Amino acid sequence: MVRRTVRMLLVMLWGMLACSAPMYAQGVPAAAAAVAPAPGDLSQVEGEAVNWLQGLIRINTTNPPGNEMAAAKYLAGILDREGIHSEFYESTPGRGFLVARLASSALPDPSRALLLMGHLDVVGVERAKWSTEPFGAAILNGYMYGRGTIDDKGMTIANLAVLVALKRSGAHLNRDIIFLAEGDEEAGGTTGMRFAVEKHWDKVAAGYALNEGGRVAVKDGKVQYVGVQAGEKVMVNVDVIATGKSGHGSTPRKDNAVAHLAAAIAKIAAYEAPVQYNSLTRGYFEGIAPTEDEETGKWLRALESSDRADHAARWVSGASPVWNAMLRDTIAPTMLQAGVRQNVVPSEARGVLNIRLLPGNMLEPLLGKLRELVNDPQIRFEVEPGATEPAPSSSVTGELYNTIARVAVQKYPGTTVVPYMSTGATDSALLRMRSVQAYGLLPFPLTEEDAARMHAEDERIPLDSFHKGIEFLYSVVNDFAVAK
Repeated sequence: MVRRTVRMLLVMLWGMLACSAPMYAQGVPAAAAAVAPAPGDLSQVEGEAVNWLQGLIRINTTNPPGNEMAAAKYLAGILDREGIHSEFYESTPGRGFLVARLASSALPDPSRALLLMGHLDVVGVERAKWSTEPFGAAILNGYMYGRGTIDDKGMTIANLAVLVALKRSGAHLNRDIIFLAEGDEEAGGTTGMRFAVEKHWDKVAAGYALNEGGRVAVKDGKVQYVGVQAGEKVMVNVDVIATGKSGHGSTPRKDNAVAHLAAAIAKIAAYEAPVQYNSLTRGYFEGIAPTEDEETGKWLRALESSDRADHAARWVSGASPVWNAMLRDTIAPTMLQAGVRQNVVPSEARGVLNIRLLPGNMLEPLLGKLRELVNDPQIRFEVEPGATEPAPSSSVTGELYNTIARVAVQKYPGTTVVPYMSTGATDSALLRMRSVQAYGLLPFPLTEEDAARMHAEDERIPLDSFHKGIEFLYSVVNDFAVAK
């Protein structure tokens, strides 16, 4: 009881000091003048956030079917206990998004608002390959394991923690902060972000956004660089369809659809599109070159040299699948379908190509190259609906980007901040199509090994990185959105 009374008195004292802060802000450096929770308060929120993340991981939102509304209601309960009003919007039963807002004034300016966003759906799991229950959120040896710990429930909870910390602090905002937890990101966003943008833009309209997609890359125990995602490749799925005559398996035919599909897929898989650069990849490779070992740095710097560019591109592409994907359009065969019985030759066989185009590139020239390469009248290509948006990149000289860069250097002295083009698709593209300055800032310091577990077995997040990520994100939002 005594401890409880002391805590109450301390909270009251902090509230009095927070309210009086504006009287002393004049003349104080801008970084120090912001109203922010005391370190102990943020630490408390971080501790609660671990429990919140465990609870969210334990709600299975594998897409399909998604079931994101169950997760949204869970988050709404937390927001409600903090006195933060939230709203659900359903696109179809059980699908949609949750939105909440910390308002800066009675008449908010959407062009200044900051959107903190994260998606609630996750990709499926192969349970036999996991060492723990994928939806158990077990904490083992300093890691939390579970599908979505990194992609993207960890980011969603970090956003929630920042919102709650600012609400508890009584911070005076200079712009609205909008919290968005959307569904269906892993399947194109039709029932999630696209639904929010096209049907409820007034609820999520913002001039700026922070989302997944970036990197705080750790190597040899320290932060190597902070990659701020300002653009992304365009995803298109294309069906490869082989046709032939059906028949009995005991009498093979030369026009066997399965054989023709296999031959076509083999040729496509061996093909590499030409190397291309854009402003984001140039900035990225130039920026990380000094952080790499001498040999790697040499070839990164040589990527656009007049005499060694081709060899450098081959070296860099072979050094990292991610770097390879940043340098060219890529084609990944991902699915095959054929046949109804073991002893029946099917009349049709299908494969799916997951194609990722560099920003500004069109699909048709690449398909023309594939038709030429395959050169088979029994093969045709069909483009599936649901391609991601060919969105423009966000500015790498703007206010929010500069804030991220400044805070990153403060948090991780000596680190390099670089623009980043993600090879995967995110919901940010839909915002950039509406001129929102959206940035990917997955704020958790991660090794290459842990980052590679996204969409793979034993996805996990180091708890220390989870805490540091919340602190990094909080500092960015505090610097950008709290009145000085």
